[in-house]
Amino acid sequence: MNSKNCKYELINAKKEHIPKIKQYKLSTIFEYAVDISEEEKPQIYNYVDNSIPKWQSKYQMIVVNNLVVGNVLVTPYEDGSLLDEIYIEEGYRNQGIGSSILENIVNQYSPLYLWVYKENKKAIRLYERFGFKIWKETETRFLMKR
Repeated sequence: MNSKNCKYELINAKKEHIPKIKQYKLSTIFEYAVDISEEEKPQIYNYVDNSIPKWQSKYQMIVVNNLVVGNVLVTPYEDGSLLDEIYIEEGYRNQGIGSSILENIVNQYSPLYLWVYKENKKAIRLYERFGFKIWKETETRFLMKR
């Protein structure tokens, strides 16, 4: 695939996409959330199991060549919207998909917030390029606002 030229489409998530969405969400949590204790893991799985069906109708799946390769979720938040989730499978990263989706979202929603793990330096740089600034922080994550 050509860099920065990957064609994709967004489709509304269906019930059959829920296992894939759970996989993506858990992958992000366990990759970037440092020091998760064994006691916390059941709580995380419970949170994921309960939150995804609740928001399923708002999820969009990222599709390339008829394959689901990621997802995106924007939800209401405080005085604006929250880019609650954006996930792209590793083999499809750095091809312009995330930037294209992010560009469309920032043009559609204002103000726009997002949470990002402090360890996810690459994503933080991308969000800063799109005008996001650190708004608040926790021990492990930044809340960014644009």
